[in-house]
Amino acid sequence: MPRKRPPHRVAIVAPSPVSMFNLAIPEMLFAKVEVDGAPGYEVTICSSDGGPVVTTGGLDLQVGRGLDVLRTADTVVLAGTGERYEPDPVAVAAVREAAAAGKRVASICSGAFLLAEAGLLDGRSATTYWGMADELRERYPALDLRGDVLYVQDGQVLTASGYAAGIDLCLHIIRTDYGAAVANEVARLALVAPVRPGGQTQFTQTPLPPERGTACADTRGWAMRNLDKPLTLTDLARHAGVSVRTLTRRFHAESGVSPLQWLLHQRVERAKELLETTTLPMDQVARACGLGTADSLRGHLVRRTGLTPSAYRTQFTRLGTGAAEVTSSVA
Repeated sequence: MPRKRPPHRVAIVAPSPVSMFNLAIPEMLFAKVEVDGAPGYEVTICSSDGGPVVTTGGLDLQVGRGLDVLRTADTVVLAGTGERYEPDPVAVAAVREAAAAGKRVASICSGAFLLAEAGLLDGRSATTYWGMADELRERYPALDLRGDVLYVQDGQVLTASGYAAGIDLCLHIIRTDYGAAVANEVARLALVAPVRPGGQTQFTQTPLPPERGTACADTRGWAMRNLDKPLTLTDLARHAGVSVRTLTRRFHAESGVSPLQWLLHQRVERAKELLETTTLPMDQVARACGLGTADSLRGHLVRRTGLTPSAYRTQFTRLGTGAAEVTSSVA
């Protein structure tokens, strides 16, 4: 009878204060892995001194294990605080030693600062939460920061941006260790999306500023009803009954962007909606939202989301058995 594979040992390092969300993600997902009827991972949470750790919610978390567990771990995961913090020198030294011993190391959110302080990101591609990306880049210029992606793997070092991107990172690790079927089963058990590609953007540039006026509201509504048409600045100004210059000034004052920037945003958002809710061919999606061609649709969507139209549809489709009916109603 073949000998069962021993569980992969994961040590999760909790900084102080620790984000309970960041800490719970790897513990929960790795604990759900079962291979041939046995646990796929053995998970241990530790801290610099093995004592209580304060959480960002003001609670005291009793950890009970120190950094000595890193010596027997196969993978070390650095949970984040959810905000800027100064890495503990003791933890920095222990993580540096673990990496030198050939262990896989990963960070979630601000945990990237500890990896960078340990010198493990020098010359490597890495990411962190977009709100801390500029500071990480300024403090550690030797790393290649990719501030708009979900997660990055560069050799034995992995970094995730923030919050739910930690889920994507852990599922990626599970897929690497045990295959896509196991990773997707864990995603199903946890009621989260299957493994997403790390190069997908954090979608931080999608929202528009809140509208601050109503003078152009009728024109905005009219444009939304006519996104399939090749609208120009002149068309918008004519509908509003003002000059192009006046329209541009009012539009920017109300929407925070120029009329054409606003229009392009709405076209891309309509395209995303059609990709999520229909099975229309790409050229029809492009025409329906006024982007012209499938190539144009692809270019705009990749710039906004990091995903091609087909990849976006696969990832975010909301269709079930009624796909044909939805498609026919849109077409």
